[in-house]
Amino acid sequence: MIGKLTGRVDSLVEGGCIFDVNGVGYLVSCSSRSIAALPQAPGIGSLWIETVVREDAIILFGFADTAERDWFKLLTGIQGVGPKVALSLLSSHSPSELAGAIMAGDKGSLTRAAGVGAKLAVRLVSELRERVGGMPTGPAMPLPGGGSIVDVVMPVEAEVLSALTNLGYRRAEAQPAIRRALERVGEEASLPLLIRESLKELAPK
Repeated sequence: MIGKLTGRVDSLVEGGCIFDVNGVGYLVSCSSRSIAALPQAPGIGSLWIETVVREDAIILFGFADTAERDWFKLLTGIQGVGPKVALSLLSSHSPSELAGAIMAGDKGSLTRAAGVGAKLAVRLVSELRERVGGMPTGPAMPLPGGGSIVDVVMPVEAEVLSALTNLGYRRAEAQPAIRRALERVGEEASLPLLIRESLKELAPK
């Protein structure tokens, strides 16, 4: 089983890239965020790999960090979410944005991803809302030569603010809510918990 590939970026193809490892070219499917994090060809980079075995094919899916890989595995465990739809969600949302949308029940945000209709968005919210609290929302392990990705190395308050503004809240109302939530749960609170508590602060009283 392949867990990680480190090699030369040979070329980009639709929906992924060809990764040259010791002269062997691996076709790897990736989200647009992971592709953006790779160096330009022929640079050296790394991808975390999830392998999907079908009757007629073995498909490699690559991720710039372990957080995105873990979200891919979570999403594909939901009925109606295949690898293609999972990559679409991870292309249109960072892990922190996905966590925020699911916890807020923002089905409209989820339907921005190709292949996600209203019914599937409802299923994602109902089945994942109680499970996203323990999910990583940023790269758990940096990769050499991998460039940068939207979700990298931000203070937790900034990540919460980004998630809330992506949900349609104004900065002027989101920032005080985040500060009040921090006062209640403490600065060591996880990102999903802080998003959830900030949303409570923003809820109509």
